[in-house]
Amino acid sequence: MVNVTEMTNWAVDLIDVRKTYGRSVHALRGVNIQVGAGEIFGLLGPNGAGKTTLVKIMMTVVRATRAYGTILGRPIGHRGKLAVTGYLPESHRFPGYLTGAQLLDYYAALAKVPRDRRRRRAPELLDRVGLTNWADARIDKYSKGMLQRLGIAQALMNDPELVVLDEPTDGLDPVGRRDVRELLADLRDKGTTIFLNSHLLSELEMVCDRVTILVDGLVARQGTLRELTDHTVEYKIAFTGDAASVHSTLASLGAKIEAGGKSGLVSIPGHNLSKVNETIDLLRSSGAMIESVSPHRFSLEDILVEAMGADANVGASHLPTENPASS
Repeated sequence: MVNVTEMTNWAVDLIDVRKTYGRSVHALRGVNIQVGAGEIFGLLGPNGAGKTTLVKIMMTVVRATRAYGTILGRPIGHRGKLAVTGYLPESHRFPGYLTGAQLLDYYAALAKVPRDRRRRRAPELLDRVGLTNWADARIDKYSKGMLQRLGIAQALMNDPELVVLDEPTDGLDPVGRRDVRELLADLRDKGTTIFLNSHLLSELEMVCDRVTILVDGLVARQGTLRELTDHTVEYKIAFTGDAASVHSTLASLGAKIEAGGKSGLVSIPGHNLSKVNETIDLLRSSGAMIESVSPHRFSLEDILVEAMGADANVGASHLPTENPASS
């Protein structure tokens, strides 16, 4: 039996999370995710992979069919830990008749933040997200990007230990996305754990310490960006000249040669710098001139596409059915 009340070293430790809608729609089919304290963790996957469902289960908006594990060391849905968790849902809606300052005060009051702390923190966060001049303006006058900034400020009003953000940069322009990245980095430096769900892979690639890729309700990949892309590393050597005399030798080193006319490109998979130097020496011995040597690895988008095309054997372990900690 799994002891769901046992303290863990993970800020988020989700085990065998399952969600079935009706009798046949399996949104989550046994998801295992671990998030370290004080890191920025990214959740990504194609549409319909179950990302938002998982976030809603974490925040007790949706009840899981089955879920073991802990959040901030306590079972999923623990009220004390929810009180120190900030949440920005996808496609959020705020009452348009409130001002920005009133909305922050209202949501912080729901989280039982003391009044003096609310009044002190609201202007600080409005300034942090660039909305100081709009503090007393009605929310129905806000643009989509401003609403997103306000939503992020709302999620931080209770000075959370864990922040769960579902599509936090949706509707933001490039400057706004940069501001959010800087804010998240500042929060991480202060020890806050950040759980991001976003379809903007370039954003996740720039800010996340680790990521999980969900495909068809299962974890297909999980790890640091380096761990996920290490198998894709290769060195590309561009050259000019005729290297035909050394093609067979280069092939024996595992190099791939693309040549056309008086120029060419040699690709060497892996981290083996000895092979890179040996390849350069061979090219020079044939009279070729080296133009550039550059390392390449898959982007996060490439890894996602690879995961989507992989075999479906990405399942999770089967756990006992007794006493599931569903939210």
